[in-house]
Amino acid sequence: MSDITGKAYWGVHGAAGLLLRAPHPDGAHAVLLQHRAPWSHQGGTWGLPGGARDSHETPEDAAKREAEEEAGLPRDLLSVRATAVTAEESGTDWTYTTVLADADELLQTVPNIESAELRWVVEDEVTALPLHPGFAASWQRLRAALELVPWSPRDQARATPARTVEIENGGLVLRIVGLAD
Repeated sequence: MSDITGKAYWGVHGAAGLLLRAPHPDGAHAVLLQHRAPWSHQGGTWGLPGGARDSHETPEDAAKREAEEEAGLPRDLLSVRATAVTAEESGTDWTYTTVLADADELLQTVPNIESAELRWVVEDEVTALPLHPGFAASWQRLRAALELVPWSPRDQARATPARTVEIENGGLVLRIVGLAD
């Protein structure tokens, strides 16, 4: 799809990607990155598993579906913690939403045809990779947002009453889910 200027964007109903973090053995947090297949848009760069939203999907549902399709991640092992709209197309309803989620451990991945590789990367090492331009433009704000989102193992997240708060951080409006009152 493209807007009136001819600028291309993916998904009639918007798009979403999953920024999944898990504890790294050295005590730091790692995030799962996708090395995009050479034939894909911005092939050869690193970004998040994600893609177009279907008309009936929330950004959270789309991000989890795409992560399952592109990385083989079981949806029931992902704890959604927050969402942030990281790109918008002026004059349209189109948005790209980054869904921040946690896993209890570095999950095994199974790449599909859209992935040259999937890799858990310690947060401090993300910028050493050639990043997808959209992800590169939002990574520092997302990283700061991750610091605001409480780490919650899956069992604790299930026990916490659902409550959503919105905070603004560096131009991102974060919807943080599952905070205790």
